[in-house]
Amino acid sequence: MGFREYINQIDKEGLLRKVDLEVSKKLEIAGILKETEPTPVMFTNVKESDFRVVGNVFCTKGVIASYFGVTPAELIPMLSKAIDERSEPEIVSNAPCQEIIEPNVDLEKIPILFHCDKDGGNYISSAVVVTRDPDYGQNLDFHRAMQYSKDKFATRIVKGRHFDKFLEKNREVEVAFCIGNTPNILIAGATSVDIGVDELTIANALEPIKVVKAKSVDLIIPAEAEFILEGKVYFEERHSEGPFVDLTETYDTIREEPIFEVKKITHRKDAIWQALLPGALEHKILMGMPREPTIFTKVNATGVKCLDVNISPGGSSWLHAIVQIDKKTEEDGKKAIGGTFAGHTSCKHVFIVDKDIDIYDPLSVEWAMATRFQGDTRMIVKDKEPGSSLDPSAEPGTKMTTKIGFDLTKPLVVKGKSFDIAEFPKVDLNKYF
Repeated sequence: MGFREYINQIDKEGLLRKVDLEVSKKLEIAGILKETEPTPVMFTNVKESDFRVVGNVFCTKGVIASYFGVTPAELIPMLSKAIDERSEPEIVSNAPCQEIIEPNVDLEKIPILFHCDKDGGNYISSAVVVTRDPDYGQNLDFHRAMQYSKDKFATRIVKGRHFDKFLEKNREVEVAFCIGNTPNILIAGATSVDIGVDELTIANALEPIKVVKAKSVDLIIPAEAEFILEGKVYFEERHSEGPFVDLTETYDTIREEPIFEVKKITHRKDAIWQALLPGALEHKILMGMPREPTIFTKVNATGVKCLDVNISPGGSSWLHAIVQIDKKTEEDGKKAIGGTFAGHTSCKHVFIVDKDIDIYDPLSVEWAMATRFQGDTRMIVKDKEPGSSLDPSAEPGTKMTTKIGFDLTKPLVVKGKSFDIAEFPKVDLNKYF
């Protein structure tokens, strides 16, 4: 289903809250969304715009699993299969995202949010960005963009990303910022796959989609998106970008970043702007979850049976990974630590647990550390190596960091007290209350 259809569905189910009072795109909407997360909220009366805004739509793994009709534990195998068995989406000539073609580019008419008081400006944070290279073809990714005029943004391009390679090679790149997308497109845009893979084929494997040729650039875009901002990003032209709240809920620094000049805006009739709070739950889940299948695959490649992976919100959904294994040998924990770091190189701390530990319950994981872990034999401290630029404690400039793996699994041969969790009787409370 499209984003619009999903919003209508959760509205019918009573899961969508609505704010009909006039609210401002500057600070007010972001504040309401933060106070109400993870509840989806629609703003029908935005002071500075005729368009509606919706946020907190996909804040939890459970919500995303429900969208696909699976359990949270089934998401990783499903995404892994989609990456391996990609399929081409249907190309159409008429698309909802092009129902309205704006005669002039004026970003002031769009409810691009000003999230926090120290931000550098109004920011797009929910856009899936489509780019193309003559040799490699299309790429999907997430790139934030700070508005500084009626037709221009400064957009953050992280070094080493595929878009960065396209831009450095070609000096200017046609782009389409697509806003208002469903989880298959959002997750596909956040996956890490080889250069040359069009992530729209991953999105289509997760759930069939339709695509259409953009109006002013040579790109294929999601047909049912709410807004499309088409234009070019220029390598040589720069503008200061930031501050902006990072995934770690801390402010990123100000940099000189490439300029995105918007040449064309198209959108659906009565379009809905999809907000995504920086550093909040939805940002975390959409960033971290697509890295879980790569960890899952790498751990299994070590010969250890991986059952599930949680790149946890407490670790900013980027720096911590909790990995559940079916332990068969005493070396499995350490092997799984190595596989996890191989599967997500930005990871800083890894926690390996047994199958009786709930990796989505921080108390359960902490209990495993308290009762099953000894630092002198179950902890692996790696030599300093590049980590994540998102980590405020990493060495500035180089990203050098200390990575640690914690084997929280119980020994296969018990010599003292039992490591098993005592189970209480199961009762039906409806009989008693």
